[in-house]
Amino acid sequence: MSVPSVKFNNGLSCPILGLGTWQSEPGAVAQAVTVAIDAGYRHIDCAHLYGNEREVGQAIREKIKQGHVIRENLFITSKIWNTYHRPDLVEKAVRTSLDDLGVTYLDLYLIHWPMAYKEGDDPFPADSNGKVIYSDVDYIDTWRAMEKLVEQGLVKSIGLSNFNSKQIDRVLKIAKIKPVTNQVECHPYLSQQKLFDFCKARGITLTAYSPLGSPNRPWAKPGDPLLLEEPKVKSIAAKYKKTPAQVLIRYQIDRGIIVIPKSTTKERIIENYNVWDFQLSREDIALISTMECNGRLIPQAEGRAHKHHPFVNEEF
Repeated sequence: MSVPSVKFNNGLSCPILGLGTWQSEPGAVAQAVTVAIDAGYRHIDCAHLYGNEREVGQAIREKIKQGHVIRENLFITSKIWNTYHRPDLVEKAVRTSLDDLGVTYLDLYLIHWPMAYKEGDDPFPADSNGKVIYSDVDYIDTWRAMEKLVEQGLVKSIGLSNFNSKQIDRVLKIAKIKPVTNQVECHPYLSQQKLFDFCKARGITLTAYSPLGSPNRPWAKPGDPLLLEEPKVKSIAAKYKKTPAQVLIRYQIDRGIIVIPKSTTKERIIENYNVWDFQLSREDIALISTMECNGRLIPQAEGRAHKHHPFVNEEF
């Protein structure tokens, strides 16, 4: 079956479920994308920082060559990294992703984070003390350069990632082209309800990354809570005869949030897609939402001192 879509404020549509590729290792990510497309996924979420766009592109091109899918039926997202925020580097950044992915346009291009880092090839430029060197480029100027990519036909839609409410409003005040989405960490520990309502009121969708609680994040410590093991999630999964992961994915879909679970395991990729034969009740959603504890798992700690870090003042 085809995945239900969410309509953007520019009239274009995005499949509500996609495959995330963060931490998908070279050597595994091509197979993951192949399995996903075979299973029915048409939305692939990528980023230059992930270091695997070339391999993602190889898998996409192979599936197109096999006649399994056409480019127009795929929705491909990428993101501009912090070291390319300077307006004169924005087109270079998108062309790098286009070349790596082997496509002529992106369906969606996002500003990965609002913080700019020192320009150059090193994604985390550091001083002698190991601290990231920042750039003073304002994401407002980056946004203006992003708009030109739409005008050039290099990208169809543009949006934000990891922006807080005040930062979104700053962009909206100067935007000729409105952001279509804000991609943020979102799961029951961090339900983002305030940000979701804020964005919805402005015609901006929310996209949830790490919807399963990012159990494989490199900085996880022994004893950290595991979302997939939460009794409330497991009880709802048993009720529907589904897995905890399927319940967590459905939690976002039933709220109207685009969701991009990541996996490189064939069985899990297929399992994460098979969420169309059930729907959570309002009571289920309310119960899951009681787990909210502002439990942010992806803090982007190395950018903490940047004036544009989105979480320092815990703005929603």
